[in-house]
Amino acid sequence: MFKRLLGLSLLFGMAATAPPAVAAANCELREAVIQKLSTKYSEHLAAGGLQKVQGTQTLMEIWASVETGTFTVLLTNPNGVSCIVAAGTDYFEAIPKAEPEGTAG
Repeated sequence: MFKRLLGLSLLFGMAATAPPAVAAANCELREAVIQKLSTKYSEHLAAGGLQKVQGTQTLMEIWASVETGTFTVLLTNPNGVSCIVAAGTDYFEAIPKAEPEGTAG
């Protein structure tokens, strides 16, 4: 559980520090971005949350596909424009290790 939280924290932290110029080159209306992710890469919403960037709350989402192995990290501004801040391959879901019965956690 801790490793999963740490991994997500690192991912959110890296996306929050993405240079605005790079993100601006990959921005479009949210509906158009989601349509492309769904149809071209078979990605679905895997995780998300709100964050504050320069005083404005933005929606951060991770879209991923177990079938294609791709993932995309989006930041969506209140005006409905989404920017791709990270994308990659070899997506996997972290599964916490089960503790054996009778051990104190």
